[in-house]
Amino acid sequence: MSKTIMWFRKDLRLDDNTAFDKMLEDSQDTDELICLFQLNPVQFLEDSYNHNAFFYSLATFCEHGKANGVPIHFLYGEVEENFTELKKVYEDWDAIYFNADERGFGRERDQKMMAFFVNNKIQVHAYQDSHIHGVQDIKKPTGESYKVFTPYFKKWVTMPKRAYKKSIKHNRTLRKYEHPLFSEGERHFKQLIKKIDLPFDYECGEVVAENHLKDFIENHLHDYQKGRDYPFFDQTSKLSSFLRNGELSIRKVWHALNAEPDSNGRQTFISELCWRDFYNMIYFENPKQKTQEIKEQYRQLHWNYNQNMFELWKNGETGFPIVDAGMRQLNQTGWMHNRLRMIVASFLTKDLMIDWRLGEEYFQQKLIDYDSASNIGGWQWAASTGTDAVPYFRIFNPTTQGERFDHNGDFIRRFIPELKDVPNEYIHEPSKMPAKLQKSIGIEIGKDYPNQIVDHKKVRSEILEFFKVTIT
Repeated sequence: MSKTIMWFRKDLRLDDNTAFDKMLEDSQDTDELICLFQLNPVQFLEDSYNHNAFFYSLATFCEHGKANGVPIHFLYGEVEENFTELKKVYEDWDAIYFNADERGFGRERDQKMMAFFVNNKIQVHAYQDSHIHGVQDIKKPTGESYKVFTPYFKKWVTMPKRAYKKSIKHNRTLRKYEHPLFSEGERHFKQLIKKIDLPFDYECGEVVAENHLKDFIENHLHDYQKGRDYPFFDQTSKLSSFLRNGELSIRKVWHALNAEPDSNGRQTFISELCWRDFYNMIYFENPKQKTQEIKEQYRQLHWNYNQNMFELWKNGETGFPIVDAGMRQLNQTGWMHNRLRMIVASFLTKDLMIDWRLGEEYFQQKLIDYDSASNIGGWQWAASTGTDAVPYFRIFNPTTQGERFDHNGDFIRRFIPELKDVPNEYIHEPSKMPAKLQKSIGIEIGKDYPNQIVDHKKVRSEILEFFKVTIT
């Protein structure tokens, strides 16, 4: 008989959980299995939607686990100190299972803890579970990593994919262990849960995730290519938060896609899953990318740090309706449509010339589906500083973007109610409304809704010069 630990992280599910399944497969009936979650305050981002949503998902997972005979134990503190104390308590602990992080803070933690486990004669069973392909699965024929998405995608689609595997039904209820170390961890967890305050409905959990997947596949997948760019129709998959928290197996998503007939929508969604793997690999290859431009020639850019402009952008008060509607959607719901993420990021970095890192940090605070690799990759793409980024001379015009993707202003009016009576003719540039018309509909531009805070045409020439000076 031995003690084995399953260390849960961003894999908050029992279904098709690689490490959890392997632990059940490998264990004997007499083995003692302990499932735990380690609370590391260094990783907390308190007073943020991101932080609160994740811990709400964790609480939901704990309830789901308890109902299925899988109690979750908690540790709180510095990770190595916690596991050192745990080894003192359970000297017969000889194996640990977990789904490893491949980049960022999680990778650094895992590398450190691998050494600890080896030194303490604890067998390590670590797996890649969160992505279809891991960070080193897709290589050029030379063995080098890809830097551009298209050739990566061409190789990615040819690679065999791991099958979805419905979880083993374990034939015993796992025991709940009582110890002061776990009691202290649970006390801190309950304190965290009491502080959760989200100003919007937040749906989470394994069952909810599976229902969302089913709804997307049945009702939205095949129109995905046509509808995904239009925020008012809201035809994106809405699976990102479930994948971020590991409430949904990525292999289950792939399995569901493969069961469907081919279509443009299906192909487009497959490419989005590949982008997720691509950005994960890019972060692994560029571990400093959260604070440093990937393209070395842009590391000396003299970004603007105008705090007033930044606050107007954050609050959705720039005078550009599609930008403001996107930011208000984020602030009110903890989520933003993907097309709008590109528009608001372009506006911050190209129209306001504000450092992309500030925008990335704000998204980290607000997004309930925040994934560091995808978010950083997206911001460096918009800022033209990353690998496979949009060329610096390709600059989104916020007015024409609004006209194209919210033609009648339906989405704008949803999140900017003060513009609800503005005629379609002026909905994308309300500052051009004649004073007489403003008065007749009861709005004063510059007071009830701001004038445009920058002249896009003028700023466009400035940003082109901004980049040209740097690269010459």
